[in-house]
Amino acid sequence: MNIPGLRSPDDEVGGIVYFGRMLDKVRLHAEGKLPADYVENLGDGFDLRCVNFLGVKYADVVEWVKSGMTDEEVLGKCLKEGSGATEEQIEVWNDFMRKRGWRDAASERVAFRLREAGIDGDTDIETMFEFIDFDEGRRPARRAPVAQG
Repeated sequence: MNIPGLRSPDDEVGGIVYFGRMLDKVRLHAEGKLPADYVENLGDGFDLRCVNFLGVKYADVVEWVKSGMTDEEVLGKCLKEGSGATEEQIEVWNDFMRKRGWRDAASERVAFRLREAGIDGDTDIETMFEFIDFDEGRRPARRAPVAQG
């Protein structure tokens, strides 16, 4: 389902994947525009992983977003008041998140979500980010083959 105003988890804010999506969900929820099945997981799952990575509380992020701060201002506040992630830590975070579901503990979750969506077998979706982008209409279930020339 396409949700206007909700970024791909792969989009970066300040070089950090997923962060902008989490902020979008907070804003959309405050505006009453976040679908119910997204609301039940606010502050959990990848949201929880993200705030834990940054060393801040989800409730604080929600408060900063609702106060009207920009993405960059919220991130700055997180980096200042939280763990102060280094470039290397951000690189590890990004790589971990982009690969979540590919040959790891979340692989079965990706497979479950694909079955739930009626996709069984013929797909190149291997990660949660890829599934989310598929589920929200940003990518097909199978990429077109690259022409050999």
